[in-house]
Amino acid sequence: MRRRSCNLAAHHRPSAASLLQQLKPLIYSSLSNSLSTLSAVQLPARDDAGRFQGVIRDKDLLKMVPEGNNLLVLDLIDQGLMEPDARLYADLLKRCTDQGKLRLGKMVYTHFSASRYRHYVALQNTAINMCAKCGDMKMARKVFDEMIERDMVSYTILVTGYSHHNEFKEALFLYINMLRIGLWPNEFTFSSALKSAGGLQSYVIGGGIHGSCLRSGFGENVYVGSALVDMYARCKRMEDAKIVFNGLHCKNEVSWNALIAAYAREGEGHHAVSLFSEMKRGGYGRTHFTYSSIFAACAGSGAMEQGRWVHADMVKSGTELVAFVGNTLLDMYGKAGSIEDAKRVFRRLVKKDVVSWNSMLTAYAQHGFGEKAVSLFEEMRGAGFQPNGITFLCVLTACSHAGLVDKGLHYFNLMRKYEQGPDITHCVSVVDLLGRAGQLDRALCFIQEMRVKPTAAVWKALLGACRMYKNTNLGTYAAEQVFKLDPLDSGPHVLLSNIYASTGQLTDAARVRKAMGRCGVKKEPACSWVEIGGAVHVFVANDDTNPEREEIRVIWEKMRDGIMKIGYVPDTRHVLWYVDEREREERLQCHSEKLALAFALLKLPAGLPISIKKNIRVCGDCHTAFKFVTKLVGREIGLLVVHEGRVHIGAVTFVKITISGKGIRDVKIVVAMHERKAKVAEIAEAFIALPC
Repeated sequence: MRRRSCNLAAHHRPSAASLLQQLKPLIYSSLSNSLSTLSAVQLPARDDAGRFQGVIRDKDLLKMVPEGNNLLVLDLIDQGLMEPDARLYADLLKRCTDQGKLRLGKMVYTHFSASRYRHYVALQNTAINMCAKCGDMKMARKVFDEMIERDMVSYTILVTGYSHHNEFKEALFLYINMLRIGLWPNEFTFSSALKSAGGLQSYVIGGGIHGSCLRSGFGENVYVGSALVDMYARCKRMEDAKIVFNGLHCKNEVSWNALIAAYAREGEGHHAVSLFSEMKRGGYGRTHFTYSSIFAACAGSGAMEQGRWVHADMVKSGTELVAFVGNTLLDMYGKAGSIEDAKRVFRRLVKKDVVSWNSMLTAYAQHGFGEKAVSLFEEMRGAGFQPNGITFLCVLTACSHAGLVDKGLHYFNLMRKYEQGPDITHCVSVVDLLGRAGQLDRALCFIQEMRVKPTAAVWKALLGACRMYKNTNLGTYAAEQVFKLDPLDSGPHVLLSNIYASTGQLTDAARVRKAMGRCGVKKEPACSWVEIGGAVHVFVANDDTNPEREEIRVIWEKMRDGIMKIGYVPDTRHVLWYVDEREREERLQCHSEKLALAFALLKLPAGLPISIKKNIRVCGDCHTAFKFVTKLVGREIGLLVVHEGRVHIGAVTFVKITISGKGIRDVKIVVAMHERKAKVAEIAEAFIALPC
């Protein structure tokens, strides 16, 4: 069986005899060039015809074989022309690991499994490592289970492999079994076990492993310490993470990166940048991971100015703009509305991947550049990149808000060509595409013909379109479907109430509001925020608590007067309270996003882009006002909604994205949380059963 498996490939490669003929000049050249080579290479005798006789016994012959010809070495072994030893098999496995050649590595494993070295623990450990690093954890576990004897390294390699591939439950069970049989972990075992505990977000399990680390004397080990910081941070115990970090006598880049990444995950961009500055002052090297974490933190918190400063530091340090860090930098600029900066980063990437293209497409889609997004998508296809589900979601979003209905439907149907079966998020985008174009009946037909059961997110998209076009009948039907699936979400209740109010059905609007109160559904208060000078300033409607409220009022009145001269007319339809026209107009001018914009205009130097974020949808009047202000002041103004998912910049339309809300994505997260809790409980019981 061994001979057959290897010789199958011989039809496609030079034969072993051919390899020997190729190696003869090299071998004899080596013999004549140095005595050391002469003593190392032992050639077999040759017969009268010049053919090699006997066996090549020198394992160092592997060094003379080109990197891509590992299979030929196996052919030599198969044909009895080379006698392998454990070191040769180990070298072959390591070479397969380095080159990521899993299939060939399995063939090497099959070879030595039939040899006298099959029970060598070190060799079997090398095989486990090869399988794990090449991504085949089932094969790695098979090799592990077939071992007669296992040592601490065997367990550590497999625990690390499971942890690396996010199979946290399996990693921790193996860690427990290791302790039960009396094998004590090393720093690498502890690090991987801590990563798994953090992955399950189990403070109990992680704390237990921490105790074992202290008893073993690894409490101050830099690798274990870095893993502890990461574990506590993932368990939402930032204070414990900082205590561990500050207690490390010897820190390295990994330690700093662990805490910076923790702040990034928590959206605490300012803390991340502050720690980055401290790291820089301490003389520690900044890696791609460091910069990527900082950019992710700034993107999540809106700390655009600090992100620019870190970007400048990266350029000065000469760090190469690879895709790993470039993608997060691109995402940061895209979320801040700085499209030109995002484009420059995208074009300067040393090597692009699918994530790079998706990030740029997202930036275009979020900010309403539909035609540019479509053009970039076609460029991506022309460059030979395979679009994935996220790619198509970006393109569908862009088409939706540019009014490109036919193109959007074309790309939706194109997904099957790329074997990207549409999921519920793509269906939501199609409903939004048709709804925004006013094709409400067609959108309803699409929902009814969907292959999957419509979720609340699908009906919310239709409800939003009904609000836009004041279709009370269909809006009422869509709202009823949402209430069945997600009764506690305040958004649909407010939308339905607004539909009634905008069409003069004030009694029905009041009825919906009262129903919200009876059911305990609370409307999320609207707020907007903007980053100025490294600090985030938050505003609410009719905000009279800001110490600079008078200056803000004066600036906005100046803006309002200016934009009214160039065509802005207050749209009082968006004030749904039963008050007179003048009071409606005054209420419009006190919306939180307008106050945030006025504050930014007051504080930021002329010409700098402005990025404002809001937690709920933007009203139509603010949308129009922002367009006119962009024209009036001649600067880039971005408005990103991070709850219901709408984006605006300059004189373009809103863009629907799913960042939060309670759609299918949140349902999946809830299910995952329940599954995670079940795993944690199961593993925690195993820990409790262990002797102290």
